[in-house]
Amino acid sequence: MVDLHSDLNELIKLASVGDRQAQRVLYHKYAPKLLSICRQYINDDFLAEDLLVTAFMKIFTHLNAYQQKGVFEAWIRRITVNECISYLRANKKVKYSEPDEMIISNMRTDSQLLTNDIQVMIDMLPDGCKMIFNLYAIEGYKHQEIASLLHINEGTSKSQLAYARKLLQQMISQTNVKNHG
Repeated sequence: MVDLHSDLNELIKLASVGDRQAQRVLYHKYAPKLLSICRQYINDDFLAEDLLVTAFMKIFTHLNAYQQKGVFEAWIRRITVNECISYLRANKKVKYSEPDEMIISNMRTDSQLLTNDIQVMIDMLPDGCKMIFNLYAIEGYKHQEIASLLHINEGTSKSQLAYARKLLQQMISQTNVKNHG
């Protein structure tokens, strides 16, 4: 595919006035990254794809609000993360767990952890822990931002992150024991 719009700012301007070709180029450029973000929050691949489409609808609808200050990718990532969190809030009660609520199930028995294995482990985290882990460790949000976004105390954000890390360490240790006898 020939890139007709090499200048991102021009591409954004065209897409903001409804140019379908410009929107298509933006979609193909950013969809894989944004889908992986959706997948971090949503276990179901099909639902993650639906949320990606919804996020892009919001991105294209509000593209004229992007003032080309800051990094465009960061702006669309934030929209995508917010879309995932909104979905989780609307369709599931996000529950913050106590340490004894997690049951660790069987993992791969290969000698090395694969990216898939890590995603499976993250998927196994309780919803509240998972959301905070993703926001903090993957998206780079600070605890104060997470607390504001999720309407929780900053201390809850910190404790849920610590709990998520503990659970992930336990899962990795369990997998390593299985792999190495």
